[in-house]
Amino acid sequence: MAEAHQAVAFQFTITPEGIDLQLSHQALRQVYLSGLRSWKKRVTRLKNNVITGVYPASPSSWLFVVIAILATMYTRSDPSMGLIAKIQEHLPVSVQCRTVVSAVLFSTLLWFSLIFTMRLCLKQLLSYHGWMFEQHGKVSNTTKIWAAMVRIFSGRQPLLYSYQGSLPNLPVPAVKDTVKRYLESARLLMSDAEYERMTTLAKEFESSLGNRLQWYLKLKAMWASNYVSDWWEEYVYLRGRGPLMVNSNYYGMDFLYVTPTPIQAARAGNTLHACLLYRRKLNREEIKPVILNVPLCAAQCERIFNTTRIPGEETGQTVRICLRLLVFCVYLDSLIHWQDSEYVAVFHRGRYFRLWLYHAGRMLSPREIEHQIQHILDDPSPPVPGEAKLAALTAGDRIPWAQARKEFFSSGVNKRSLDCIEKAAFFVALDDDEQGMMGDDPAGNLDRYAKSLLHGKCYDRWFDKSFTVVLYKNGKNGLNAEHSWADAPIMAHVWEYVMTTDCFQLGYTEEGHCKGDVASSLPPPTRLTWDIPAECQERIERSLAVAQTLADDVDFHVLPIQDFGKGAIKKCKISPDAFIQIALQLAYYRNRGSFTLTYEASMTRLFREGRTETVRSCTSESCTFVRALEGGEEVCRHLFRTAAEKHQHLYRMAMTGGGIDRHLFCLYIVSKYLGEESPFLKEVLSETWRLSTSQTPLQQVELFDFVNHPDYTTCGGGFGPVADDGYGVSYIIIGENMINLHISCKHSCPQTDSHKFGADIKKALMDLLELMSPEKPDPSRAEQNHLKNSKKDL
Repeated sequence: MAEAHQAVAFQFTITPEGIDLQLSHQALRQVYLSGLRSWKKRVTRLKNNVITGVYPASPSSWLFVVIAILATMYTRSDPSMGLIAKIQEHLPVSVQCRTVVSAVLFSTLLWFSLIFTMRLCLKQLLSYHGWMFEQHGKVSNTTKIWAAMVRIFSGRQPLLYSYQGSLPNLPVPAVKDTVKRYLESARLLMSDAEYERMTTLAKEFESSLGNRLQWYLKLKAMWASNYVSDWWEEYVYLRGRGPLMVNSNYYGMDFLYVTPTPIQAARAGNTLHACLLYRRKLNREEIKPVILNVPLCAAQCERIFNTTRIPGEETGQTVRICLRLLVFCVYLDSLIHWQDSEYVAVFHRGRYFRLWLYHAGRMLSPREIEHQIQHILDDPSPPVPGEAKLAALTAGDRIPWAQARKEFFSSGVNKRSLDCIEKAAFFVALDDDEQGMMGDDPAGNLDRYAKSLLHGKCYDRWFDKSFTVVLYKNGKNGLNAEHSWADAPIMAHVWEYVMTTDCFQLGYTEEGHCKGDVASSLPPPTRLTWDIPAECQERIERSLAVAQTLADDVDFHVLPIQDFGKGAIKKCKISPDAFIQIALQLAYYRNRGSFTLTYEASMTRLFREGRTETVRSCTSESCTFVRALEGGEEVCRHLFRTAAEKHQHLYRMAMTGGGIDRHLFCLYIVSKYLGEESPFLKEVLSETWRLSTSQTPLQQVELFDFVNHPDYTTCGGGFGPVADDGYGVSYIIIGENMINLHISCKHSCPQTDSHKFGADIKKALMDLLELMSPEKPDPSRAEQNHLKNSKKDL
């Protein structure tokens, strides 16, 4: 009870002599300092809102405009062409002040008009994407002029969200273009009869229902910031009723070869402190906007911290179908974000703790956090009945969790403890296991490390939190992230900063402890209390059984490739991403003897509130190349370059709003709202992605030093398989000489094997590198003529 008494600022007792008031000066000081910190954050937020609101101008430019107008009036000129005089007529002030006040008002209106004009011009400039389709090293005059104009209108020293108001909206492609691109992508995976049937359905859709649905979609695009993102978040993520674990959440790994300290509490101290440093930079908008020749949307960064996914309860939804109102039940999760949180929720050996990260109005130092974490590790108290495996509710199906939450966690001590977890900045799991690439079986241990981060024991991660930081007994760490609030590159940006700050800025003592001192007045972490009845414990066990079955079925393999990397690929004058994607097609063909619909995630953050688009990377060009290579033909190099160029073109189209799948997805949603059935859309949306791929780009290369510290190499992260009979492949290109692959599938499918597919991918990469070696000559003219003839035959 000591920590409870420390939280009381005053006590009073009523006696015959009156009221005896006892003030705790230490507690009052803590309240004052905490409030002071809160007000500083509000002032900073207000200041940043003003700076971002007037971007690309600056607040000081207002004063410049006012002085310029007053100086012009001093010379007896009227820059307003009579507007200042009109304003004077309506001012209820003295004659002496009217001129100055009216000039200031006119200057302010002129200033806002200039800001609006500059922002409109910048928005139009950022809508130009011709630079992306130009050949590498060949920049047109148009693009040069465009780049100069962007620099002029971009202003100086932008904050993280400065460009948000100037980003263009995602355009709605024409139905005709989307259908044409879809049929082209589907042709190679269908027989002649299937393709003819699908073409008929597509033409019927295009000529009839498609135009009607498109009208509604264009209306939404004019009204909303992004015509895809809100529906994508709701229907793809929040309406899903299956487990988040494996199916949706993803993970990120620690350094591959280095563990900075073997002390679990010390690693936790630096890791949590680095997370707080990133959050402080985020709140102050000091993180630089990501620039890819043009700025990328930063809207997803708003929900990194203090965010939780809440399981949805049953709600009635009304839909009009054929002039009749139908009411049906819908379960919809919700994302809740709080402005601030000064603590994290910690799980260790079945117990939950609240760990305050601020004291006396300041952030705890790494050494102080280490001290607090060690206090939790040394706590011998056992979990209460039902507490140890409580988080299994977040790992199982969503409907049982929503029902249990409403029935057992809506009041009393359980609600208070659950609120504590959900309102935390993020979740921390202290594992008793040792993980990493170590021991006599480093490859097998690396696979087990990945599985541990993906699902753990199914009850030691809070899968609803925006992210969970996992810290292992031997000092290794990692994270598990919920997917609905943002895509993997956002969390990867955080994790890159955390890892490099931990090692290169904060550091450790020679004994492996965090640096700094510990304040003697720190209150200890608070144990959360629960009263979980037997019926709730039964539901926890049922959710755990569902989650455990899913976790046991996951077959995972992490494959670090150090034989070559981006450097060798660039010598072949091929895009590294296209190179790897074609290698995946070759590996899948060798593994399964056929081609399959392939999903590659591309981002649409060139547009406001953009998230992702699908690149259908299994193309007719890549299939032609794979067949030619396996058939021993001599024109493979030219075919490979053609396939790579096609892939790059599709990727650029997806990034610039010319993708296929998000447009068709939104048309399908509109059709459901209208109560219309489309056989074409129904078949397209029911296709199975047996090969789902994603690249995790290394975004902050300047934070790493692969020359002086080559062992400090991030391993990237991965995700579970999308299809029961397919593969999930995540890859990250590290420096010039390394590629890391994360391959997942399911044991229950006899046709899939993550280790065998990993070996196939590595061999395919090596074969392509040998084929495209710069020492080999390009195809002769006769070979190119043979290629043209073969295309005619196809």
